[in-house]
Amino acid sequence: MLALSDVGKAYGGRTLFEGVSLQVNRADRVGLVGSNGVGKSTLFSLILGHESPDRGKIEWQRGVTTGHLPQESAPAGDQTVLELATAVSSEMVELQQRLRRLDAGHGEPLAEDYEARARFERLDGFRLQARAKKVLRGLGFPEGGFERPVRELSGGWVMRGHLARLLVAQPDLLLLDEPTNHLDLEALLWFQEYLRTYPGAIVVISHDRDFLNELVTLVVELRQGRMFRYAGNYDAYLEQREANERHLLAAYKNQEREIARLQAFIERFRAKNTKATQAKSKEKQIARMERIEAPAGDEAVIDFEFPQPPRTGQRVVVLRRVRCAYGQNVVYANLDFEAERGQRMVLVGPNGAGKSTLLKLLAGVLTPQSGERQLGCHVKAGYYSQYRIENLHPGWTVLEEAFDTPQRLTETFVRSVLGTFLFRGDDVFKRVSVLSGGEKSRLALVKLLLDPPNLLLMDEPTTHLDLASVDALLFALSRFTGTLVFISHDVYFIRSLANHVVHVQDGRLTHYPGDYPYYAAKIAAARAAAAAEPSTPTATPPATPAGTPSRKEQRRLQAEERQARSRERQARQDLVARLEREIAGLEARQQQLTAELERPETYAQAGRAVEINGELKVIAARLPAALGEWETAATRLAELG
Repeated sequence: MLALSDVGKAYGGRTLFEGVSLQVNRADRVGLVGSNGVGKSTLFSLILGHESPDRGKIEWQRGVTTGHLPQESAPAGDQTVLELATAVSSEMVELQQRLRRLDAGHGEPLAEDYEARARFERLDGFRLQARAKKVLRGLGFPEGGFERPVRELSGGWVMRGHLARLLVAQPDLLLLDEPTNHLDLEALLWFQEYLRTYPGAIVVISHDRDFLNELVTLVVELRQGRMFRYAGNYDAYLEQREANERHLLAAYKNQEREIARLQAFIERFRAKNTKATQAKSKEKQIARMERIEAPAGDEAVIDFEFPQPPRTGQRVVVLRRVRCAYGQNVVYANLDFEAERGQRMVLVGPNGAGKSTLLKLLAGVLTPQSGERQLGCHVKAGYYSQYRIENLHPGWTVLEEAFDTPQRLTETFVRSVLGTFLFRGDDVFKRVSVLSGGEKSRLALVKLLLDPPNLLLMDEPTTHLDLASVDALLFALSRFTGTLVFISHDVYFIRSLANHVVHVQDGRLTHYPGDYPYYAAKIAAARAAAAAEPSTPTATPPATPAGTPSRKEQRRLQAEERQARSRERQARQDLVARLEREIAGLEARQQQLTAELERPETYAQAGRAVEINGELKVIAARLPAALGEWETAATRLAELG
């Protein structure tokens, strides 16, 4: 479908990549990874024909259609959300515009207007609209917002509209550049599930490890100007890459030792007549060797820790009876909230539910119409906005921005911190307005580091960071001893950090005092319980006109009721027993696989370690859900007596 052969690209004397070859077939799922700046988005531009390669060629199979979602910007016009989602071709756009004018009653209908409606029906336009509505709902658009003009939406929602258009169009090849950046957790999980059965091929750039693990079957890495291929998902890529680097390093060291041994022989016996021939032979042996290159290692990545903050009181931040509204839109009417020392609390829920508003209320960035916010003893809040530019000054340089802190700091210290975040040399004199999304994210982290808080409030902290930077941030936050309240759609990030989950919806907060798997298990158990809840029994027939039922009739009804309860009890017992068997089997298999993974001979079997890790991941996902289902079923059984 698509073939890249020996492709190279350079800018201003700097080679981005060289010798890149890749073939994409129908139904392939390819993850394109690499540090920020290695050329991933540039490679997309070459594939799309927006730029030309300096070397090599890019060939397409005839008739292949392509859809591209850029990382940050997409046009927003006068069309409605539904019209954008169904704008799958220029003809469809033109037909929709004509029908819109006709339906609005602008002028007398002409013959071509009726022809346009007939053409729209022949192109299955109404079925296309039905598919578009399904996709829009899945991506989080409210039903009442389908007719809203796109120009009224925020940038993130505009990107969702364009993503909907691509999914409705179903091109043969989807090129997605950070598609999860503008999705909340619920929309992301829907999108992830939708892509599982997508009929075309997908090539995706993403910093979301869990998303890549669930979707891709091939990882292509751009590193040090070259392309490397790894079969499997992201976890498999990490394992294979580490093994390859280890083997390459061992082979390199062995070869260097062998060369040193041969060279020592040559130096020792070159001048001796009896050994000169052997020495010459050793020289030729060295010359014939295919030299192994030492592993180049990773590109520079950020590496930091938050300074451990002063200890706070047990109660860190409290909101009491808070009312917050935007005009007529009341987000919170009577909100109470409290965070305690050491909590790592994640806010989840659909977009527009009020998560970012809650974070701003906690940060003091937003003042409520009524109610109060109280910080605990010795608490200092730090806010990391989803829109980094809110906390930055576009006209300032990186260095000026870093100095914008109440702390008294030397330029040497500030520059050293900036260097840790990859702002080196003249990079510190760049204007904030020209920084990339990843650079703005890193600069916002610098500002937090230079004025460290003990209450850290972070809105989508992984957006625009590459995977290596996400790992560095995750490591730093895991060692942070203060209190963390954050919003994220990155499941791996949430699972690694959160010890308390708060679901936000319709101005109400539901607390789950546990980690993300605990929250997921509770949600799954609640859904399973709702699905298993027996239907309401048929009402007892009314008594006959003669009065109360006879004793015989009463005994019959009582017997039927006992039988119904007995059947329900038996069904519950069967369900509990089945779940207990499943849980026992899962735990036994988990122990068996873990033991196998600890044996050295496992790694001698090609791909076996990857296979084991894949099965362990499935077990780890199912086990909490099965435990939650068992808890619900056992509770119901106990209630039945």
